[in-house]
Amino acid sequence: MSELSPDTQAIVNAAVEGGGGYGRATPVLHSRLSATLRAVIENCAYDDFGGHWIISADDLERIAAELETKSN
Repeated sequence: MSELSPDTQAIVNAAVEGGGGYGRATPVLHSRLSATLRAVIENCAYDDFGGHWIISADDLERIAAELETKSN
């Protein structure tokens, strides 16, 4: 696999470490992360009528916290 940008690598690392460090950065993981980020963009982040972004870092943090809570 080619080298990732620092921002992208941080997301991959977080996903691997979030699984207790037992996972691996595989093409399947990359695909799932990509699908997740695209879902955020397509379903949460953009206001088609106003043409501006409507999701904030706080919103993303809330979603991440909810997912973490539900996975425990």
